[in-house]
Amino acid sequence: MHGQPSESAEMLDPAQRLALVYAPKSAQAAWLALFLFERRLAEIARPGREPLMIQLRLSWWRDRLGEPSSAWPVSEPVLANLKAWNEQHRELACLVDGWEALVVGEDGGAELAKAREEALVTLALLLRVDDLESVRQAARQYIDPSIASGAPATLPRSMRPLSVLRTMAQREALGGKPTPLRDLGRVMWAGLLGR
Repeated sequence: MHGQPSESAEMLDPAQRLALVYAPKSAQAAWLALFLFERRLAEIARPGREPLMIQLRLSWWRDRLGEPSSAWPVSEPVLANLKAWNEQHRELACLVDGWEALVVGEDGGAELAKAREEALVTLALLLRVDDLESVRQAARQYIDPSIASGAPATLPRSMRPLSVLRTMAQREALGGKPTPLRDLGRVMWAGLLGR
């Protein structure tokens, strides 16, 4: 896509690294860019920071997303990764707004949850996925595992990382004693079959 990403999967949390393994090579750069961008926003908005400073930093990101990628500073590695989104990065401004609402708003994270869902749907569009309703359902189940009901939607190969994340989130929501072999089997099933 755009050469070697400037930041790598080692920067991600273990769940995201595992999910990334199940993305086809053609989709990995876009998935990695989304994961790294969300990680950066979470760092900016972490608890204990001054809300005004958080808003200023988030505003910088909002401004960058409004620009063509050719105008971005080369010193910012997350922006370098976002070039994999082929100028559809503007759609990720909803994530900036969602993190800001979480910091300064009183919606309990509802706007951020909706923004994450929309970011995953935009990623599906970028990866030329047709069945956006299945992506939307899987995104909701990943973001809020308590709403999962019935059989999970089967996702296309380019969206298999979402299947893995959904499966891991649902397992974590169940609590109880971990069953490593069974849990690994569920994750592999989700990654290989997209459900």
